[in-house]
Order: sequence, then C-alpha cells, then structure tokens
Amino acid sequence: MGFFDKLGKLFSSSGGGDKNAYWITVKCNRCGETIRTRVNLMNDLSAQFEAGDQPVYFCRKTLMGEGRCFQRVEVELTFDQNRHLVNREISGGQFIDE
Repeated sequence: MGFFDKLGKLFSSSGGGDKNAYWITVKCNRCGETIRTRVNLMNDLSAQFEAGDQPVYFCRKTLMGEGRCFQRVEVELTFDQNRHLVNREISGGQFIDE
C-alpha cells in the first residue's frame, strides 16, 4: 500500500469505528433511493431537559437524495443521557436497518 492509499484511507469515511457517530440509512417513499447520513453525537444533538435533571437529546435531519427526485425525508431521533437511541420517527421514507 502506497503513501497516497494510506492517506486516502485516513480521510475517507468508512462508516464504522467512530464512537461519536450514529449512521442512518433510509429509503425514499417516492423514488426508492437509499440515502445514508451520519449524525455526529457530539455536535448534532440538542439537549432537552424534562422532568428530571438528566437531559434527553434530540436531533432532526432533513434528507434529500442525489437523483432527480427532490422529495424530502424528515428524520427525528431521540437519545437518552448516554447518547443511546431511544426513539426514531420518519416521514417521507422508511428506515433501512443494516
């Protein structure tokens, strides 16, 4: 493996191994395109304080494919205080579990 191959692997996103990332894969209801996106667990989440002192984190993403279809797929994610997913909702598409 050459120098540039190693450098390319360093900057490419393989989708795994990043503890600060949560990956979502969805399928558009209109065209069927598969869309994959990354949620940064340190920067993309908003803290919401409910009845207790422990925060609950929330993230909303609007996704759109790269093809001719411009249908928006809206994803709402809720995480607990340890940033583990507890609820997910979607409109305009469906979740694909990998």
